[in-house]
Amino acid sequence: MDQPDTRLILLSGQSGSGKSVAIHELEDEGYYCIDNLPPNLFDSVVDRTIRSGGKLYRHLALGVDARSGNLDLTPVIESCTALRRENLDCLIVFLHTDEEVLIRRYSETRRRHPLSTDQLSLREAIRRERDLLAPLSEEADLTIDTSHKTVHELRTEIRARLNHHQRGRLVLLFESFAFRDGVPLDADLVFDARCLPNPHWEPGLRDLTGLDPAVIQYLGSFNQVGELICDIEQLVTKWLPAFEAQNRSYLTVAIGCTGGRHRSVYVSEVLARRLTSRLTPALVRHLKLEPEAHPPHPDFAPGPPG
Repeated sequence: MDQPDTRLILLSGQSGSGKSVAIHELEDEGYYCIDNLPPNLFDSVVDRTIRSGGKLYRHLALGVDARSGNLDLTPVIESCTALRRENLDCLIVFLHTDEEVLIRRYSETRRRHPLSTDQLSLREAIRRERDLLAPLSEEADLTIDTSHKTVHELRTEIRARLNHHQRGRLVLLFESFAFRDGVPLDADLVFDARCLPNPHWEPGLRDLTGLDPAVIQYLGSFNQVGELICDIEQLVTKWLPAFEAQNRSYLTVAIGCTGGRHRSVYVSEVLARRLTSRLTPALVRHLKLEPEAHPPHPDFAPGPPG
């Protein structure tokens, strides 16, 4: 099958994680969407839509979750693997939400969890659903943590991530974060920049960020900053082909510092610019500055190769 413009998205996640919001965004982006699809109907729907060659179904999104009766997800994962071998752009997207956040959402909306019963509490139902969906969570090409995202932020991230994805090419994302908030769930590789000089303690730099010229100049003056960047660049460059060989669609490299506003931002920007200069699609996102992924900042030069 040779359909270079065809894309299938398998969307999953726990109840209350924002799947309906994601489905609506995909519909707005031109996808033909079917939500709450029983896993045992997955192959049949794909055969009657994408494999039929109809132009209406060039972009198809199928939602699979614990509301379905048959929860043997192994055949669905195997089908996705087979579709990729048929030259089809197939992505598994999983929405994750922290347990306490899900409990609060259900308490506020007074909705009933689809797995809750008189014998199963809300917390137990949430954990049961998490275990049932674990196979899809583990195989996801893209995991989005919706615990602290607004509806607008989730729609924006869905749109940004999928629009930057190009079939057959791994999208590399450098993501700055604050260790005090925890390591981002979507991180594939994590590096610690807290060992570097901290602009937070320098007069006039505390209220700035790693995107400001004064902070850029300050951090760029230390050899150890450049050495850490070169080491990370060399490691990512060395192992990137191995990730691509696994048909990965996304690779997220998370750079953390204490507050997520100075060192991690600077290092992420320099790395994104350097990898972009080597013709690898590279994006950058700063969790403490803005939620959306974007190309590296124009003020950052690639610098000498590591």
